[in-house]
Amino acid sequence: MTSEHGSLSGPARTTRPTGRLTSPHPPVDRTFEMRFTSTPRGARLARRLVAHRLDTWGIPYGSRLHDAIVLVVAELAVNAVRHGHVPGRDFHLRLDAVTHPRTVRIEVTDTRAERVPPHPAHVRVPEAEDTGGRGLLLVAGLAYRWGWHPRADGPGKTVWAECGLTPSG
Repeated sequence: MTSEHGSLSGPARTTRPTGRLTSPHPPVDRTFEMRFTSTPRGARLARRLVAHRLDTWGIPYGSRLHDAIVLVVAELAVNAVRHGHVPGRDFHLRLDAVTHPRTVRIEVTDTRAERVPPHPAHVRVPEAEDTGGRGLLLVAGLAYRWGWHPRADGPGKTVWAECGLTPSG
């Protein structure tokens, strides 16, 4: 587990590695990352630890922003367990609080490359009788943007979402 503490309004203390094809990431003020077993129990633990971490970062339990971020983490973690599970492999969660723009970025990485989510513009709306398929719709509704990319350091993929930090949070 890695954690960096600092003020969301203060100077950045860490920069993200930029080994991807996307543009360099902005400096982060706080980071939490950890590997979890690719099981329902691991997904629950990820959700609970993120909830606690957000509260210690000043995004309090019960606030709209806290609840939205925790729900996004829960959906992405459950998807990693359901659709990205490879026996004996964990999923990785990373949470970054970024000052400029004021954002919390969530990344969940699994090791299954052949099962990828649809492009954000092509998420299917499930039928009323469907018992699943609503998780990415929730993510799309709660995050101001989300997407996925192939894992840079091995097989698999990273699904990410960004939630804006607003003063009314």
